[in-house]
Amino acid sequence: MTGPRGLDLDRLRTHLGSGELTATMFAGGRSNLTYAVTDGTDRWVLRRPPLGHVLPTAHDMVREHRVLHALSAAGFPAPRPVLLCTDLDVIGAPFYLMEHVDGAIYRDVAALEAMGPEAMRTLVLALVDTLADLHALEPAAIGLADFGRPEGFNARQVRRWRKQLDASRSREVPGIEELHARLAAEIPEGAGAVVHGDYRLDNVLIGPRLEINAVLDWEMSTLGDPLSDVALMLVYAGRPLLSSHGEPRSSISVPGHPSLSEMAGHYAKRSGRDVSDLHWYVGFAAFKLAVILEGVHYRYVQGQTVGEGFDTVGALVAPLVAQGHESLDGTLGDN
Repeated sequence: MTGPRGLDLDRLRTHLGSGELTATMFAGGRSNLTYAVTDGTDRWVLRRPPLGHVLPTAHDMVREHRVLHALSAAGFPAPRPVLLCTDLDVIGAPFYLMEHVDGAIYRDVAALEAMGPEAMRTLVLALVDTLADLHALEPAAIGLADFGRPEGFNARQVRRWRKQLDASRSREVPGIEELHARLAAEIPEGAGAVVHGDYRLDNVLIGPRLEINAVLDWEMSTLGDPLSDVALMLVYAGRPLLSSHGEPRSSISVPGHPSLSEMAGHYAKRSGRDVSDLHWYVGFAAFKLAVILEGVHYRYVQGQTVGEGFDTVGALVAPLVAQGHESLDGTLGDN
């Protein structure tokens, strides 16, 4: 029985005690590897860490499994986990299985444009609402009281992502050291909530009525400052997406997409949180995303990536560094 790279189907079948399995890798992932697995009757999704270079504390399957269990049990749209395996003898890495959730993932600007302006607006506001609903959950009430330390979260994040950058260096990145220094000079204390850590349009499954069926990719979730999620969502809205027609463009360029200010205002209304000054948060979100993509670029140049599209990731880092500086200078980058 053969399977996609990184997944030994024979060993997995033995571990599950199932019949013959087939699996395909989901496209679009740049970090943890995700596969659709079926025995012909049941369907699951399997998550495992990437091959090769893995940064400390990243790609933790136990944490992902735990947060999915807590959130799905609380009624939040997250896939329900069904199995956790930390035995490296099974597929060579820790992994978990979760339920398969139907829905569409929008990674192509042309597909977003085909929806029409009204649907585009509805979709983005649903994305914002779902994030506000996540931040409204009380961690202790859903079994996540010790899932992280909200106190000092932003300061630890600034230190952590500097360490991640240092662990992923394969080239010089102009301006990134200066951006880190500016962020470290004045760090807001912030509030505490369950945060996703990588919240964006192409990390959710969309249903036929433009509802959010499931939020995916919880590897960076913890207890922290909810405004960090808001800022990262805004930064992602301005990042290039694939396009089957022409050059990659951002989702915010699609007709009907709310402006960044409107997205922030809608979140404030839904959540009751103050979002009047997001400049530091957007600056840090740009830095964090730059470091994430630099890590992906590192794995690419080391020959440790699986799939296509990694050759262009390195070029996305410099614009993010520039955006981080611009935000700290007082420009939010609205459309």
